[in-house]
Amino acid sequence: MLERLGLSLMHRLDPERAHALALTALRTGLAPLPGPVTSPRLATTVAGMTLLNPVGLAAGFDKNATAFGPLMRAGFGFLEVGAATPRPQPGNPRPRLFRLAQDRAAINRFGFNNDGMDAITDRLAARHHEIPVGLNLGANKDSIDRAADFATVLRHAGAHVDFATVNVSSPNTERLRDLQGKDALKGLLEGVIAVREGMARPIPVFLKIAPDLEAREIEDIAEVAQGTRISGLIATNTTRARDGLHGAHRNEAGGLSGQPLFAMSTAVLARLSDLTDGRMPIIGVGGVATAEQAYQKIRAGASAVQLYTGLVYGGLSLAAEIARGLDGLLARDGFASVAEAVGTGRADWL
Repeated sequence: MLERLGLSLMHRLDPERAHALALTALRTGLAPLPGPVTSPRLATTVAGMTLLNPVGLAAGFDKNATAFGPLMRAGFGFLEVGAATPRPQPGNPRPRLFRLAQDRAAINRFGFNNDGMDAITDRLAARHHEIPVGLNLGANKDSIDRAADFATVLRHAGAHVDFATVNVSSPNTERLRDLQGKDALKGLLEGVIAVREGMARPIPVFLKIAPDLEAREIEDIAEVAQGTRISGLIATNTTRARDGLHGAHRNEAGGLSGQPLFAMSTAVLARLSDLTDGRMPIIGVGGVATAEQAYQKIRAGASAVQLYTGLVYGGLSLAAEIARGLDGLLARDGFASVAEAVGTGRADWL
């Protein structure tokens, strides 16, 4: 009841201001936290990481790693902070975040606003990680060599995180998505993996891709991913599509997230799972707001899922709610573990 009242009040505020207040509530202990959520069915391993449950927090919610301490006790199985760029940058001018309540969606054009890798790394290093905490790697908008920025951030912060994500799929930094092209992507990932292999404690590295890809582009990404020794894929980032939306903000520039993204992102996920024969871990993100949707992602080929926009409408308790609901769905269908269910419904999405 209190969370619903709080959400109602938050939705009367500017979205970016409301998000800042939510982070403040977490840091000051005002947000109720359920603690770990797990069971023998929910506990799983993804790219060598042991997870209490497969429900994670997507990058962007805690951009600057200022609230990941309390977030570790919010029912998630893993967290991703960032994106972090080598140098701090303010991002795009405000307003740059818009709610589409009727569509249970959001549009953002933040443009990698963050405090920079130095400040973010210091925060990540300052406390013990009770669950896996990863860092989304980004590139500065005015960088001369954007591909090198990803390796730079990993080199600087890698010792203090449990996994890293190469984010070349944000639609809000001009020409960033050009790095998803086969040759450019291969060179970029080889540079990042070279840094990873030189670390005292090599960590999993994921590649996050866009949903707005042609069939041939998805095939190229699957080929490059398998040939460069990355640990897995994250499917997908936000979309530029605007089909069937409602409300005054439906045509704002930026990336669309939330419910309208679910089917598109899940289809890309299933295609990648098929192309890699289910051998490469995939984290499914895009439109997950219920246990059933998390379950659909897993059965389409995801080893784990991530939330973000769903929290805007469902509140922070959504993570634990989805994890517990997922446990029940696995039990209902006779699966002894998450891993047993991965990919069992992939054909439905191809």
